[in-house]
Amino acid sequence: MPELQHQARHEVEFVTLHGHRRAYVRTGSGPALLLLHGLGCDHTTWEPVIDALARRYTVIAPDLLGHGLSDKPRADYSVGGYANGMRDLVTYLGIDKVTVLGHSFGGGVAMQFAYQFPERTERLVLVASGGLGPEVTPAIRAITTPGFHQVLGLLTLPGVRHVGRAGLRALSRTGLRATHDLDEVAEIYDSFKDPAARAAIRHVVRAVVDWRGQIVTMADRAYLTEAMPMAVIWGRDDRVIPVRHASNAAALAPGARVEVIADAGHFPHKDHPQRFAKLVHEFIRSTEPATYSRARFRRLLRAGGEAAPVRAVRSVPDVSDVTA
Repeated sequence: MPELQHQARHEVEFVTLHGHRRAYVRTGSGPALLLLHGLGCDHTTWEPVIDALARRYTVIAPDLLGHGLSDKPRADYSVGGYANGMRDLVTYLGIDKVTVLGHSFGGGVAMQFAYQFPERTERLVLVASGGLGPEVTPAIRAITTPGFHQVLGLLTLPGVRHVGRAGLRALSRTGLRATHDLDEVAEIYDSFKDPAARAAIRHVVRAVVDWRGQIVTMADRAYLTEAMPMAVIWGRDDRVIPVRHASNAAALAPGARVEVIADAGHFPHKDHPQRFAKLVHEFIRSTEPATYSRARFRRLLRAGGEAAPVRAVRSVPDVSDVTA
């Protein structure tokens, strides 16, 4: 049975960077933890864990451009563009270094942030992350198809949207693994009533997915994680991005700490918030923050990953016995 989710809301602040308003939550004190949400979500996806994390860390939870209360301009929605935006946000807030934690598409942004700005990144935490294999739910691949934008416009008309949202929520309460995440899908579906949000999501998806699946991967640069502590957290019942991608992460980055949570879907931080917060804290507590060395980075680049071949993964650990 999933743990009760914390329902408290946090004050949203705004900053204008490069002419675009960006929304974010900042709370807590201590080392900085940057939380990056997934496609179609916003900072509220982290609500169940923000307070627990803020007891020990300065938590920064933004709405990525094109999402939530942030602006939705015709702009650069690539993972590199998002990483730049997050660098500028934390710089504006007076934060020099962060442990960056990304969920789903936000995991891809987190990886890109760590790659582009290793001198600003202390650790990397990936939650049901994109960028670790081609497979992804057909519902996301469909966004890239011609005419989908117009079809979604019809599906989000008031009467149709209300019925669809109610149906998704009802299915999410059946207790079936296949419908585990449909309550979150209902919220994402409802956000698409805004034409600007639909257009932004289309640009985001086309930058990272085509009809065959994910096209952005960390595989060719995974050897660079040798110099940075990395954790991977997944829900065993994930139907959006398969849990076997956690094994991919372990193979690509043998030093990564991999945790799979039973009775959790694509949103393990919402299904088991206390367990999730404990896993994050234990990872941070037990690892030293990365320190950037240009000489070491140069050596890794020159080696090109050839000196450390990918090792096969026999099994993925199960942390279903983790207690709150």
